[in-house]
Amino acid sequence: MSKLTALGVKKAGPGRHGDGSGLYLMVSNSGSRKWVLRIQSNGKRRDLGLGSGTKVSLSEAREAAEDMRRAIRRGEDPVAEKRRARATMPTFREAAVMVHQEHRTSWKNPKHAQQWLTTLETYVFPHLGDLPINQIDGPMVRDVLAEIWLNIPETARRVRQRIGTVLDVAHAKGWREAEAPMRSVSRGLPKQPKIKGHFAAMPWQQVPGFIADMTSILKATESVLLATEFLILTAARSGEVRGATWSEFDLDDRVWLVPAKRMKGGRAHRVPLSGRAMDILDRMGTFRCTTGSKAYVFEGQKPGRPLSDMALMMPIRRAELPITVHGFRSAFRDWCAEATNTPREVAEACLAHVVRNAVEAAYARTDHLVRRREVMDSWAEFLATNPNRRGNVTPIRMAVD
Repeated sequence: MSKLTALGVKKAGPGRHGDGSGLYLMVSNSGSRKWVLRIQSNGKRRDLGLGSGTKVSLSEAREAAEDMRRAIRRGEDPVAEKRRARATMPTFREAAVMVHQEHRTSWKNPKHAQQWLTTLETYVFPHLGDLPINQIDGPMVRDVLAEIWLNIPETARRVRQRIGTVLDVAHAKGWREAEAPMRSVSRGLPKQPKIKGHFAAMPWQQVPGFIADMTSILKATESVLLATEFLILTAARSGEVRGATWSEFDLDDRVWLVPAKRMKGGRAHRVPLSGRAMDILDRMGTFRCTTGSKAYVFEGQKPGRPLSDMALMMPIRRAELPITVHGFRSAFRDWCAEATNTPREVAEACLAHVVRNAVEAAYARTDHLVRRREVMDSWAEFLATNPNRRGNVTPIRMAVD
């Protein structure tokens, strides 16, 4: 039998092409190629796969075949060894679940812990889930990401990061020879369109009119409308408002204490409540379906559950407004800077921004609650400047789709 050549391998048609000493290139009718070594082990003839004929070169296949032959001469069983290796090598799915279990306790946001695995289950497991973790390469990852890279860019970037984490942990555990090839993967993907600026915000001058006309602008339940207004009045984040429980409020002192575990900066935050904010809480108290101090202020459709993460954003999207819920914080900050004499540190404290400068942080011994109360009261007065603005909260008629 004549030896194969690199050119012969490239041009080989369907069939079995021998290279001698039991090494064959197998080409199917569909054109797929694989290397096979036929051996005699423990009195049995067996065929061992040595890899893809398109990814493994002729010289590499010969080297792998010789390694197998040496192992047999030493009395080893290559077939049993491969089975043991497969049994101990986790799949991508198994490795991802393992990483999730090991890291979830360090994630302070339970929702993030859930979404971390959910995104992989949705976008990655159908393609890579059952593959051994050591067989996943850059092109495979690139192909998975390419399907969502331009359609849902933000989610795609998170999926990329999470795939990289799983592959890097697998490398650290000795399951992979190399770290995640994410740099080359990123270079193989098209450039995503840039989102200009930060969160789209409504000009602060327009916010009072928006609140006054909110019932006609947004199609939402009264609970959602009041939660949106409460968010604007307190300059809080969406998750902070949606997750607020009655136990966090000191109604006598007009203070909302958001615990550290629910704050982005990991520090408890006191929010002074204006009269308007207190009116909204009074109104929400009449809706209360769940008893107990841990009950949510702004309950969702299911009793005992908070509003969903999209509950505040979807009415704005349906109204085709070029803004985001988070952008109201920017509107508040711009109002502080352009319409008031509020000191920067007080305005930043209203937004619960963590002081990044180490020297400045060392001297930041107060949360400026008294001064912030004056600012938030002034903000509420400004929001009520629209002549159509009602002084008290009255039931809002539900607008449905």
